[in-house]
Amino acid sequence: MPKQRSFSVLKQASAFIRCYMRLKSTNARPAAPLGSRILTNPNDIFKHNMWDHVQWTEEDQEAARQRAEENSSIRLPLTERGKFSTDACQYWDQFYEVHQDKFFKDRRWLFLEFPELLPSSADEKRTNSCQNHQEAAPEPNETVTKTSSFPGQRASFRILEIGCGVGNSVFPIVNTIKNTDSFLYCCDFSPRAIQLVKDHPDYDDSVCHAFVHDICEEAASFPFPPQSLDVILAVFVLSSIHPQRIQRVVNRLSTYLKHGGVFLFRDYGRYDFSQLRFKKGQYLSDNFYTRGDGTCVYFFTKEEVHDLFSKAGLEEIQNLEDKRLQVNRGKKVAMRRVWMQSKYRKPPLPSPS
Repeated sequence: MPKQRSFSVLKQASAFIRCYMRLKSTNARPAAPLGSRILTNPNDIFKHNMWDHVQWTEEDQEAARQRAEENSSIRLPLTERGKFSTDACQYWDQFYEVHQDKFFKDRRWLFLEFPELLPSSADEKRTNSCQNHQEAAPEPNETVTKTSSFPGQRASFRILEIGCGVGNSVFPIVNTIKNTDSFLYCCDFSPRAIQLVKDHPDYDDSVCHAFVHDICEEAASFPFPPQSLDVILAVFVLSSIHPQRIQRVVNRLSTYLKHGGVFLFRDYGRYDFSQLRFKKGQYLSDNFYTRGDGTCVYFFTKEEVHDLFSKAGLEEIQNLEDKRLQVNRGKKVAMRRVWMQSKYRKPPLPSPS
């Protein structure tokens, strides 16, 4: 059996390489972001844990579609579905009670894929954007200057991370923006997660404000005014929300971006390995599932992501489908991963007439 499985993986790798070589010959390889480790020799597949820019054949796509169709053939009864939205906070709070800060790793890749998190990078991009639009730079935000005092008010560069969990993005950012004129807000609807953030030895309230907040609750207020943020970061967050509610969430969040500000997004893509491994009976609605611990996940397409942010009035900077081959070298298993990575900007103010 192990020999048969190894042969299957090598065969799969060979198919990836043939497809990659065809793409290379036509200069159709994806853009430079998302890594540069390309599998060119099938015998090397188990030398690394991850291979980048993996291309799928039509047969691969159809097999994945059929697998997703199969595991969504049995839907949870209507009487059981509602609790996964109404009790979402409880499920995530229980998750952090069990796993504390040991489940996810710190996202040290953030600044490679999202240099906009660095104030100098964001300022440069915003300046270039204004020049490209032949528009004047945005005037100072009157809402910010006239509002009552709020955390981070004196900072010239402000970041919000939604669904921050226990701080796997927070602390790489905090440790990078120290000694700059920047400030980070981070929120999660799990009180337990926010307490773990505040208890972390690197938490520094002079550059960071962590607070409990349900982004689906429209009546809940933020500790900063509209049009005060340079960057909003959402990493594997929007997928946990019922798909019928996601658009309203993005619409509302976008009102807090300055003109020229950027919304950074990374999340699960359609037919990711984690979608195909769901069992029958975990299906809630189209491409939306519940895990065994009660938390939920949606799997996006590139077109859905574009519509989501465009309808919120944002302009596309980047919208990529990140397809990789993740390898378990101990078990000799290869898994196809699909993630979405996108950047959308709030249009700069028009120049005075």
